[in-house]
Amino acid sequence: MKLDRLNRERSSIRVIVGFTLVELLVVLVILTLLAGLVGPRILDQLGGAKSKTVAVQIADLEKALDLFRLDVGRYPTTEEGLQALIKAPAGVKGWNGPYLKGDLPVDPWGNPYHYTLRDGRVEIISYGADGAPGGEGENADIRNKP
Repeated sequence: MKLDRLNRERSSIRVIVGFTLVELLVVLVILTLLAGLVGPRILDQLGGAKSKTVAVQIADLEKALDLFRLDVGRYPTTEEGLQALIKAPAGVKGWNGPYLKGDLPVDPWGNPYHYTLRDGRVEIISYGADGAPGGEGENADIRNKP
């Protein structure tokens, strides 16, 4: 008798656990709205971080070029390029490098930095995301301040 009574009480106390389809759809809609609002802001921050990375890398290249100039007495020519920081150019006396650890860095978009020497002034440029001169936003050129 007690067993019958216990079984009846268990069957009447059933609790339904889980989410309904409507509840799941509401959560998905809320997450989609949040992604739509937050996503573009995060992508803008990412672009800004890449530009800051370029500025830091260019500053490091300038310091390495200054060390090269102290040892050799001049900056690398445009033809020698930034490669002169890694490997001694032919016929250069006083080279005491390499002046950078590892290989030459590339910009955050995977493009090489462009180096020129004009009138004794060094110019280092990243052409931005598109890898072409000019542009706006992420495609804008980033250069050292002479």
